[in-house]
Amino acid sequence: MAGILFIISAPSGSGKSTLVSEVRKQLTGIDFSVSWTTRAPRGSEQDGREYHFTTRENFLQMIAAGEFLEYAEVFGNFYGTSRRSLEQARAVHHDLLLDIDVQGAAQVRAALAEAVSIFVLPPNPKVLRTRLRNRSRAEGHADEAELYRRLSEASKEIENYKEYGYILVNDILDRAVAQLEAIVQAERFYRNGEPIAYRPGRVLEVAAACRQSNAQDRLQPVLEAFGIISSEGQPQLNFDEDHDDD
Repeated sequence: MAGILFIISAPSGSGKSTLVSEVRKQLTGIDFSVSWTTRAPRGSEQDGREYHFTTRENFLQMIAAGEFLEYAEVFGNFYGTSRRSLEQARAVHHDLLLDIDVQGAAQVRAALAEAVSIFVLPPNPKVLRTRLRNRSRAEGHADEAELYRRLSEASKEIENYKEYGYILVNDILDRAVAQLEAIVQAERFYRNGEPIAYRPGRVLEVAAACRQSNAQDRLQPVLEAFGIISSEGQPQLNFDEDHDDD
């Protein structure tokens, strides 16, 4: 039986890469698509591990050859997912995780409506700012202007949450990992009839609670914190970004 395609999107610094890594340690039969990018490696990043790093010229040639399932230009650099990664996963009946931005996710959903889409949210701008700052310092290129640009971009990305089937709020890592595991297991159960080895009822309950339609209580304070809706639940016209120091 063909594997399931899972799309995971989140603002930069939301912790989705950590979530994916932890879930892949716990569950078998799930591959991860390493994206291609034209940006330079950061810190300890290695070619073929975090990304396949390539030149802009080569990336454009790959686009022309139809080699990407999706691609987008973000902050002046191209990012893309190779079609080959999906073909290879399905050839061995594995699921595939795509860690892609909202632009790429929209392209994949348009091409593959059966894909399972998951959006990961940071709990509030302050936590996101701290994560971004710590990551920048660890990579040796702290840049406050870049940090606030990414915070501003985060609010725009979060507005796309309605396009996703599942919502995770990554405030407590262990809980978010358990929720992502539950989503994968539940989708395998419903689509492929794969049994859930441990506490199946609880796993299905956790996954169901993460569906966007069931996650409004957890969603509302996050959306309010990012200025996307008011405390009355109405859409906001502007994002009032918090620029105070931690």
